[in-house]
Amino acid sequence: MNGMLILPDWLIIDALQKPKKKWGIRISGNMITDVDSNDQLREKFKDDEVLEAPGKVLSPGFVNAHTHIYGVLAHGIPLDKAPSGFWPFLEDFWWPLVENQLDQEMICVATDLRCADMLKSGVTSFFDCTEAPFALPGCLAAQRERVLGSGMRGILSFEATERISTKNGELGLKENADFIDTCNQEGGLVSGLMCIHTTFTCSPDFIRTAFGMASDRNVLLQAHVSEGTYEPEYTSSKYGLKPIQFYDSLGVAGPGLLASQCVHLDEAEIQIISEKGIRVSHQPLSNCEVGGGIAPIPQLSALDITMGLGSDGYIDDFFEVMRGAFLIHKAYHQDPGVMPAHVVWHLATEGGARALDLEKVGRLEPGWKADLQLIDGNLPTLLSEHNLFEQMLLYRNANDVSMVMVDGVIRVRDYEVLDVDRAFLLSRTRSAAERLWSAKK
Repeated sequence: MNGMLILPDWLIIDALQKPKKKWGIRISGNMITDVDSNDQLREKFKDDEVLEAPGKVLSPGFVNAHTHIYGVLAHGIPLDKAPSGFWPFLEDFWWPLVENQLDQEMICVATDLRCADMLKSGVTSFFDCTEAPFALPGCLAAQRERVLGSGMRGILSFEATERISTKNGELGLKENADFIDTCNQEGGLVSGLMCIHTTFTCSPDFIRTAFGMASDRNVLLQAHVSEGTYEPEYTSSKYGLKPIQFYDSLGVAGPGLLASQCVHLDEAEIQIISEKGIRVSHQPLSNCEVGGGIAPIPQLSALDITMGLGSDGYIDDFFEVMRGAFLIHKAYHQDPGVMPAHVVWHLATEGGARALDLEKVGRLEPGWKADLQLIDGNLPTLLSEHNLFEQMLLYRNANDVSMVMVDGVIRVRDYEVLDVDRAFLLSRTRSAAERLWSAKK
């Protein structure tokens, strides 16, 4: 069967090895079948379609390891006053004014726009958490149809919590379980996992139940961990343990747990994460926006902890998210050598895929999925083996992504998302946001 050759100026096979000049890949169906120099590929596959990409860098697609798609509807929402800290952010703003007001139509409208925006930013896979306690049941099934239409590789979940009531929390767990079962039966690029909020909105029995439901289905359990100081203070007071220690005491700490945020960790918790193989997702920009703090990501990275990068539904241009991870930790540690560009690029690609348990995603090698992007590499100074990651990370953005392919299908061509009327999507999103903002509080 004939395939397609993509022949760029530079190839990133994976971010932990040096980029290769004048190398490309061959794709057949949805898989990469060969990686070699451009000249060798032309010689070996003379009958294949050729996509010439002069001046471009070919990279694995980005993996947004943690987002809240519905969050776009809250951008700029009118407030009497800004929240004064992380807990007021939740109690006075996010829960009553946003999540409690969401319905399925709002979630679907936001999903249409955000999928298009993520594709434009080079994101090919994502994990989304929806918390909308009054949009149950069926919100994940409705959202799934929108993601399938986008052609993206998506993992969807409902952020189950007992903050409304125990019954509502159980509805959230059932929403996840039923959705996972449906996705397993029907297949496709959309899947699910179990998701809870935190230790301060979920009881120990609730957490154990969620973990058991995840284990029975061979999927991950995701939880927000120590995003602000409130949670470690809460668990220390109530249980005499920090959050990661508390999860360990419940028998939940291990490779089946995906912990997002992880801002306020002590050394004992970091050691548990390392020893037990807990997965982590890092949201550098949203941690700043909510006043949560700066996570100990360099320390976690030094321990080879499985870790990805997420937008948290705040700023979805993934180049901006990577810049946050690249720059914030340098400033915090007063060390320009902290979090080098190739490490950040790894978190944004294969690291995120591994954190989400995506198979053969995040690297451009034979036998791996054809999830990839072409990025304009025409910068004021020359790209080289030693500077490519830093140059591309610092000086590119979503507008520089010329082509995106997901599972072997081109979804962005000539810098435009195919089959998407963005003006129409923006209009619908603004209407949904206006309806959210004016809902009875």
